[in-house]
Amino acid sequence: MTELTQEPPRVETLTRTGASRAALAFIFATVLFDTLGFGIIIPVLPGLVVSFVGGDPARGAEIFGLFGTTWALMQFLFAPLLGALSDRFGRRPVLILSAFGLGIDYMIMALAPNLTWLFIGRVVSGITSASFTVSFAYVADTTPGEKRAGAYGMIGSIWGVGFIIGPLVGGLLAGIGPRFPFWGAAALSLASAAYGLVVLPESLSLEHRSPVSLRRANPIGSLSMIRARKGLAGFVTVNFLNFLAFQVLPSVYVLYAAYRYGWGYALVGAALALVGACNIIVQGLLVRRVVARFGERLALLIGIVSGTIGFVIWGLATNSLLFMIAIIFYAPIGFVQPALQGLMTRRVGPSEQGALQGINGSLMGLTGVIGPTLFTLIFAFFIGSQAPFNLPGAPFLLSALLMIASLILAAKVTRSRDQTAQIDELPSRIESPI
Repeated sequence: MTELTQEPPRVETLTRTGASRAALAFIFATVLFDTLGFGIIIPVLPGLVVSFVGGDPARGAEIFGLFGTTWALMQFLFAPLLGALSDRFGRRPVLILSAFGLGIDYMIMALAPNLTWLFIGRVVSGITSASFTVSFAYVADTTPGEKRAGAYGMIGSIWGVGFIIGPLVGGLLAGIGPRFPFWGAAALSLASAAYGLVVLPESLSLEHRSPVSLRRANPIGSLSMIRARKGLAGFVTVNFLNFLAFQVLPSVYVLYAAYRYGWGYALVGAALALVGACNIIVQGLLVRRVVARFGERLALLIGIVSGTIGFVIWGLATNSLLFMIAIIFYAPIGFVQPALQGLMTRRVGPSEQGALQGINGSLMGLTGVIGPTLFTLIFAFFIGSQAPFNLPGAPFLLSALLMIASLILAAKVTRSRDQTAQIDELPSRIESPI
């Protein structure tokens, strides 16, 4: 009798393991398709904007900046909504519909006759790309807590692959015509949606679903979950500081290298390719091993320290060689997000993973609104005539200070073994339906 009662759980475990592998394979493929799509349009979108304003580069830069801010704002507003919808209806329909919507968006941009239509495309893109938060919730559903950091690391490495290959493919397609990269991105997104319809299993069981509420589906109200989970606020703050510090790279990296070292497009491209390659190595090959050997806490702290060192070297580097060497020191920052995500996902129950990732996506969007203005203004001030001294690396040094603040906080919120054990035990206490 005892043997008979034990058999069903064994079969269920095997079934769940197979579903988990299929789910992770889909998530990795989806992230690759989506990042390739983003990367493909990088070389051509600024030029398309400039062409719509009569070839005026200054006016084009202003409009392009507005597009970037709007895209990040949509992330801030809609990431919690998509996360809450996935907690209610499951991850599968949200991911498939988002991929389909992103494909339609790229087609809108491919056909856009003016800036208004292009702007509409960027708004839709910001909304649908917020589905990355649902992908992270999917990983939390299908991966044991101790293995999540490695899975998140794989997602990070796939981002690196997408942003290395994507711009290269986009440049080749642009040689055929300036609108062809958008059609290529649309094809990838629609392929992702079709793949999901055929392959993707649902990861969130019915008993773990929770109703959608206005409180959980907006970026301000969703923060109430942070207060309700002891210790979660500290992790969220660490995440926000890291997201904000990172914004210095897309904001002033190219401007700084051109101003201080006279770099052209080729050197900037080589540097960004090196950043992507290091990201692939760290997140794809090292995260799983480092977390397994030293734990998420030490991996998190190592990553923050490395990021701080990298920003300091970038801010003070007197020549191009030191500037390139900083990339190597900066690379282990790739430990931060996988380790932090692994710790945070064990602070909430199965029915709240979408909401948690919605908060993270919203924070990333918020820093995307704040960061570009903050860092470009600081850069402009410290190279201008009104500055007390010339310090073009000031934005990177500010990022280093933000990283130091996150290091102090991260050390505090992860300081005791008892607290770590508490985090590991939490899901088993709150898995009952909401």
